[in-house]
This record gives sequence, C-alpha cells and structure tokens, in this order.
Amino acid sequence: MTQPPRPDPAHLSGSAAAGCPLGFGAPLTHPARDVTALPAVTPGGDGLYHVHHFAAAREVLRLGGVAQAGFMSESAGEHGPGLTNPPVLFAEGEQHHDMRRQTARYFTPAAVAGYRPMISALADRLIGQLMRRGEASLDDLSLVLAVEVAAQVVGLTSSVVPGLERRVMSFVEHGLDSQPGAAQRMGRGRQTRMQTNVAAFYLLDVRPAIAARRRQRRDDLISHLLDRGYSDTEIVTECLTYATAGMVTTREFISAAAWQLLSHPALRADYVHGTEAERHAILHEILRLEPVVRTLYRRTDVALTLGGQDIPAGSVLALHLTDANADPAVVGAAPNALCPARPLPRGVQAQALAFGDGHHRCPGAFLAIQESDMFLRRLLIWNDLQVLTPPTLGTNETVKGYELRGFRVRLGPPRA
Repeated sequence: MTQPPRPDPAHLSGSAAAGCPLGFGAPLTHPARDVTALPAVTPGGDGLYHVHHFAAAREVLRLGGVAQAGFMSESAGEHGPGLTNPPVLFAEGEQHHDMRRQTARYFTPAAVAGYRPMISALADRLIGQLMRRGEASLDDLSLVLAVEVAAQVVGLTSSVVPGLERRVMSFVEHGLDSQPGAAQRMGRGRQTRMQTNVAAFYLLDVRPAIAARRRQRRDDLISHLLDRGYSDTEIVTECLTYATAGMVTTREFISAAAWQLLSHPALRADYVHGTEAERHAILHEILRLEPVVRTLYRRTDVALTLGGQDIPAGSVLALHLTDANADPAVVGAAPNALCPARPLPRGVQAQALAFGDGHHRCPGAFLAIQESDMFLRRLLIWNDLQVLTPPTLGTNETVKGYELRGFRVRLGPPRA
C-alpha cells in the first residue's frame, strides 16, 4: 500500500480560496452564491416564504409553533387518526421530545463505538471487492455501506431475499416531490408505483424483522418500537423515515466527500494522515459546503416577523441550507470555499445547518460522520486510487438534495 505524500504548506498558501487559510475550491454539487446579495426572507410566487440567511433559518428551526411541512407530512396528517403513534419526523411538542429521548441511546457516541467493529468489517469487505474487481462505482459501494449500517441500527436484518438497498432506493428515487402540496399533484400511476414499492419493502424486509423480534427482542429500533406498542403500520412508517434519513443521505455524502477529497490532493493527504478529530473537521466542512438536503420546509401556526418580513400564520417556509451555510455573517470569509476548521461564532456547529437544528435535528449525525470517515480513510489512503469517471450530478426531489451517479474509481496500476 502506498500513501499520498504530506502536503507542502507552501502549496496550501497558494490556494485559490483567497482569504481562507487552508482553503480549497468551491461547491461541486451546486453553484456558489453571494448570500449578502439575498434578503434574509423573500416571499415567492410559489406561495412559500424563502429563507436564505443563517440566523433566520436557525430561528425557524428552533421556534415553537412551527411544524414539519412537506415530505408526506400532509398525508401523515390525513391518516393521523389511524395512527396511535405518529412518525417521529412529524410529531411535535412533548410527544416528539419523548420519542427522541427514548431512541437517543442508539445514536450516542458510546452506541456508535459499539458499531465500529461492524462498520470496519463492512468497509474492509467493500474495499476488498474494489481491489479484486479493479474498479467499481463509488456510489454503489457507498449505498451498500449506508444501507447495511442503518439496517443494523434499525433492525432490518431479517430480509427474506437480498436487495434491501434496491428496495430502499426504489421509493426514494421514484418517490414523491417533498415540497408541500406536491403529494396532491402526484399522478395515479406514480402513486400506485410508490405504494407497490413500499409494500415490497414491508413484505420482504420489515415484516420479517418484526416477526423475528416478536420471538426475541434485540438491541435495535424495531425491538424498541414493539416494546412501545407500535403497530406494523407504524413501524414500517418509522423504517421509511430512517431509511431515507440514515441510508440515502449518507450514501450521497460519502460520494460528495470523496469527490472533494480526490479533487484536492493536498486536502486528501491532510485527511488520511490526520487525527480522527482533524478528519471529522474536514468532513464537517465538506458537509457545510455540500449539504445533502438542500431545503427544509416548515409550516408556522403563528404569525412571525422574520428578517424584517411579516409572515402570516399558516404560511410555509422553505429554508435554503446551501445559502444559510454560506452566509458570511456567520461562517466568515470565503464562505463558498472549503476551509476546514474555519473559525465560527460560539454555538455554531462546524457543519452549520447541514444536520438541521432544534428539536428535529438529525439524530444520527454522529453515526453518519463516523461511518463515512471509517470508509473514506480506508479508501483514500491508497495512492493508486484513480477517478475513471467523475459523478453525474442530479437532483432528488424526495429529499430535496443532490444525487451523484456513475462515480467510477479504479484501484490499481493504470491500464496499459
């Protein structure tokens, strides 16, 4: 195994990211924007209020009287009376806080430490496959990693046939647009296809997992939900939520992080030779610059004044995270450059709002960074890793984020 050389500090000082110490490049998944030229909040012709500045977006995420909007929340509300336990994604108030407290133990640093042997073995297996084959799609490898890790945490480990990752992606890649109101505009054919995909996921993956845990509980989310008296319908709804949040987004982030690191050899060398804290700082900065979920939606039950804009009760706000995360009033100079360990105000996390904020902040944030790091370091430490085909950039309307596909890499000497 050969390793990339340590970077020359003189090389780093010549970075194109002027004014940003150790700065590299620009976003790869979206155009850089000057957030100072945008108002904090703008009413749009689509009936939404668009939030661009960090302070305004974080205020919304932390407010009471503001609820999730979009991403099937309308459907969840319609069917709510039939569900004793609403999905954690849409629950609010004390019910939501109680659900988060009950499941927090699966995502603590101590719990994640218990997953490390499993993640290590899985990452080694995937890198071994790449070595034997010579080349592979990095987005396929990251999908297997993200799905298998999340499946262990959730308890989706009793599938009757292989292909969990394909079934998860079927209702994400071909699912609905998560913008509020989009579900009502979805055609009958698309609704039928989505229902079929969800039914396959339930019959082949979720129901066998429930049956196995009815016989014997395990230390996973499905066992916990059974202990709490959740029905099969409520459990499959939670599994859909965690599949989207824990599998799909982590898959895309791993590809985006690899794309940035392979685009900047000096940054890659800093990463593979760094301490865990230094590596995580680099990954957090990549995530700030390339948030997988670009837009979050909230509906306000109360009238607000936000960023000087009066917003009536019942309005929907679209929080644009790519803008908020590049707000120079918070993240400082060169906000569209990749600048690890950039100085930030007290209380602002390194990844800014990429994991959300407030009571709906992503519970699996630490796990996502940990598994990404364990895989990427094993991959990028090989100096003869080459990019054969850069990824094709697309958009996923279900998670309102990017898709990176066809990212082919080769591990081994160049072809003759």
